[in-house]
Amino acid sequence: MALHPQAGKPALPSQLADIPRLVADYYLLKPDVSVREQQVAFGTSGHRGTSANKAFNEDHILAVSQAIVEYRQSQGIDGPLFIGKDTHALSEPAFCSALEVFAANGVKVRYQEGFGYTPTPVISHAILTYNEANSDQADGVVITPSHNPPEDGGFKYNPPNGGPADSDITTWVQDRANQILAEDTGAIKRVPYEQALASDGIESYDYITPYVDDLENVLDMQAIAKAKVKIGVDTLGGSGVAFWPAIAERYGLDIEVVNDRIDPTFSFMTVDKDGKIRMDCSSPYAMAGLIALKDKFDVAVGNDPDYDRHGIVTKSSGLLNPNHYLAVAINYLYSNREGWSANAAIGKTLVSSSMIDRVAGKLGRELKEVPVGFKWFVDGLFDGGIAFGGEESAGASFLRRDGKVWSTDKDGIILALLAAEIIAVTGKDPGEHYQAFVAEFGEPVYRRIDAPATIEQKAVLSKLDPSMVEAETLAGEPIIAKLTKAPGNDAAIGGLKVVTENGWFAARPSGTEAIYKIYMESFKGEQHIQLIEQEAQKIVADALAKA
Repeated sequence: MALHPQAGKPALPSQLADIPRLVADYYLLKPDVSVREQQVAFGTSGHRGTSANKAFNEDHILAVSQAIVEYRQSQGIDGPLFIGKDTHALSEPAFCSALEVFAANGVKVRYQEGFGYTPTPVISHAILTYNEANSDQADGVVITPSHNPPEDGGFKYNPPNGGPADSDITTWVQDRANQILAEDTGAIKRVPYEQALASDGIESYDYITPYVDDLENVLDMQAIAKAKVKIGVDTLGGSGVAFWPAIAERYGLDIEVVNDRIDPTFSFMTVDKDGKIRMDCSSPYAMAGLIALKDKFDVAVGNDPDYDRHGIVTKSSGLLNPNHYLAVAINYLYSNREGWSANAAIGKTLVSSSMIDRVAGKLGRELKEVPVGFKWFVDGLFDGGIAFGGEESAGASFLRRDGKVWSTDKDGIILALLAAEIIAVTGKDPGEHYQAFVAEFGEPVYRRIDAPATIEQKAVLSKLDPSMVEAETLAGEPIIAKLTKAPGNDAAIGGLKVVTENGWFAARPSGTEAIYKIYMESFKGEQHIQLIEQEAQKIVADALAKA
């Protein structure tokens, strides 16, 4: 994809979302459930879409909320439902719609006091800490499309284990919601918004204090304070805006928030490589403003709107590639957390860098490679079988210092603060640590490309069989594995991964866009990865043609 001429530059007025129109469409446009693109569809992390396309409208949220109520009832979940929303324009009306349904069904709901914003990991943390102390079980809803453009809305469910719902749950909720939309039999129970707010069981809740006070049990906050690590923070207009001042005050940290604006158009952003406004904290184009300030801080950090992803800017390296930081974080944590079990494995998605494999080998730790999606780490983080779970798109979480569960959803706040801990304890920033890996293991080249794909092509790609790949070599090296199931848990990867000694590629359909993605990596340099890219596209095209 060619680089957009506006990439890395401030958003133009013509690129800003029409927020009044977006919200009007949420209430006025009615989806046609017979059209696949207008159905409720849970991808790797909830239902997403935009109201203008009839993919995220009031009818969707009412139906999904009712379906979640019925799922809770079927499972005997009768504790509070912790609900949070991010700063996207459609998050507020979706919050109101959901509250009307939950109140009508007698669900006990906890929302941020002052109708503030709540990061995804804070909801996970709240669920887990409640369930540890109470016999009834809590669950949660996070209203967010993550780093997606301002026009998008998102809605996801977290069951009592605190993490993203697995496929069995999301399929049930999705199918029931679509059935409600199709049959229109009055299954949705709903009360007016003001009545919902006044209902018994619907209560405001301080999400900030319990989470901030507990941070010292997952990170060495004293070391960060003692070393006087200077931290720059760009909130990227996200849901953690109120958390950073509280963290700084509670632990005496040197934190400067360089941007705390909340603006549903996200007009303060520099645009991404394709010219879209996208709050992707791992994109050098979206993070151009913070990167420009790198020499002012020991470490500068940014998080996407729901704070489940992290972007790390260091003096030595600028914006760290997410894969590079994951490798550094893993090496540091498994070398410095005495309270972690010697048997706790390292979790990575199968499209994350093979540098992590080399670091795991050096540490002598088991590596669990799973399909794309953080839901695959939930059970391991919950029971301590995995001490760190991370994915290529800058999402990760890890255990408390004593080896117990912290969150089972991605936590961009602790990954950001971990960079400061690494500097405080080792005297080197994460970029310097990564360069030491390069000297020891070699320097990989990692790339991802997107290609257009129809719904039918995406369906074929998600169900490929290794036998459909006839190639025996890739970029001049013998193929040593053709995978359609993840080695770490034998779960279907929804695509294909082909591996050689010094390189690999993986192809999988997007859960939310009309594209498929090819991820690739080479430890032999630029020329080699260009060959991988060419041959990967041909292998995928041949497999699709045979299906």
